[in-house]
Amino acid sequence: MTRRRSLEEKRLRLLVAVARGDEPADLVLAGGSVIDVFTGEVRRADVAVKDGLVAGVGVGYEKGPVIDLKGMYVAPGFIDAHIHIESSMLPVHEFCRLCLARGTTAVVADPHEIANVLGVSGVKYLLRATARLPMDVFLTVPSCVPSTGLETSGARLTGQDISRLLALDRVVGLAEVMNYPGVIFGDEQMLAKVATARRAGRVVDGHAPAVVERWLQAYAAAGIGSDHECVGRDEAREKLRAGLRLFVREGSAAKNLAGLAGVVNDFNLRRCCLVTDDKHPEELLRDGHLDATLRRAVMQGLSPVAAIQMVTLNPAEYFGLERRGAVAPGWQADLVVLEDLTRFKARWVFKAGRPVARDGQVLAKLAPVKDAVVMNTVRLAPLSLRSFAIKAQGDMCRVIRVVPDQIVTEQRMVKPRVVNGLVEADPERDILKLAVIERHKASGRIGLGLVSGFGLKQGALGTTVAHDSHNIIIVGTNDQDMLVVARELKKMGGGIAAVARGKVRARLPLPIAGLMSDDSADRVSAQLAELLDKAHVWGSRLENPFVTLSFLALPVIPELKLTDHGLVDVAKFKIVRLFQ
Repeated sequence: MTRRRSLEEKRLRLLVAVARGDEPADLVLAGGSVIDVFTGEVRRADVAVKDGLVAGVGVGYEKGPVIDLKGMYVAPGFIDAHIHIESSMLPVHEFCRLCLARGTTAVVADPHEIANVLGVSGVKYLLRATARLPMDVFLTVPSCVPSTGLETSGARLTGQDISRLLALDRVVGLAEVMNYPGVIFGDEQMLAKVATARRAGRVVDGHAPAVVERWLQAYAAAGIGSDHECVGRDEAREKLRAGLRLFVREGSAAKNLAGLAGVVNDFNLRRCCLVTDDKHPEELLRDGHLDATLRRAVMQGLSPVAAIQMVTLNPAEYFGLERRGAVAPGWQADLVVLEDLTRFKARWVFKAGRPVARDGQVLAKLAPVKDAVVMNTVRLAPLSLRSFAIKAQGDMCRVIRVVPDQIVTEQRMVKPRVVNGLVEADPERDILKLAVIERHKASGRIGLGLVSGFGLKQGALGTTVAHDSHNIIIVGTNDQDMLVVARELKKMGGGIAAVARGKVRARLPLPIAGLMSDDSADRVSAQLAELLDKAHVWGSRLENPFVTLSFLALPVIPELKLTDHGLVDVAKFKIVRLFQ
């Protein structure tokens, strides 16, 4: 202990000496302008770095190796305050590579998806897989695994599990509390989870779509600290008034920046963050990560410095990430050098003072972490054509109607096509079969229904990415192709498949928990593009029918969804009959 204290004191003395200009720095970023997220200024200054920390910001730092920035801008490394890494479908090191190259030096990830498959083991896997990466990955503990009792998940996180996970290094809070009715109406188990996080001194993230007025007051009173589900300005202002941090989401599945940018002003700026929530591989490759969000924020009228503050200082302070998120003496030297403040192109990225990316290329070698715990998670009971048979039990039945580019659905009553007493898909009327197959325990449980809005004229599409419990979900024009999809998903150990005329036409293996690939981002993106091409050729009008499909099993988003237990009327929060 005494030796460690002596080393710390020596390091501190040296840092101060470098700050005075008496000792050489490890690195000097000279000839640029610093983005000051404390004052809102953009000012000419050099940045001296020593032992992974910023030693000084000013003029006259000449001792040590110098990088001439030639007028470029030094900003804090970007921090994503809310993302699900699994939604990228990439192995963790590939996700890190794409984000790091664009200036992101830290993310706060909610491992909700892998926790629904593997529970505590899934959360600990993500901690192991991110432990040695040159990007900080902090986790929040999933609060709702499973999210409801109306589906079968692969695991369950108890209050005791949550308490133990909150004590681990790099765990900074309780993840989005989706069970807002449980909080609002005083469910003992839900409130106990929130209380556990608060006792541990951790933040509690929220998830409360359209929760306003007295319900919002009750939700905030429990100690919820943020919300990323706002889509309208009035709702966003009301949540800010209730003391919640406003996480403005601009991701792949949901884009709320255009609708909410006008809410951010000089008074509430420090209470706002920009987050992605979900980011798909093709967008990470094509557009980037938070740099893409910053470009859109400036286009919506936010000042560049304000936008940068929303992805640096604000999330760092909210999550208690001490001395991160600013370019200041004694603060961690997580820095990004930007070419300009419109495109936010990262020319250099530094992690703890070390260069880790330059001109879009990561300099460090990022090794994958292989772990048998997260493999072979697709377990199915035997399937046959009869598994997909729906007996006609009346003249009219419920159909899930897809709302384009939204994760909400609508409910319709239609007269189904019936052949020999069995309900068949009717592609001419855009009514297809939908199946959710339990894949964690091989129980044989299957939920069957009908859906409109996909537009498929042939074939079937399926995936093991099915929020939140990630069972198999398949949409199809006929039972034979749906059966082939299910068998192919099992064979791959999870993934996405497109089948027509009994043959697999495109596939993307996702062997890590049935959620993530173990391949490169380029390969994943190419396979996904091939899948999308097949779906569009076969008639789908949706931009990404696989994303739409993945949310049709989510029983906490209105109006009508399908789980392995059957059709869920979300408003009534109960299983309902297909025929009425």
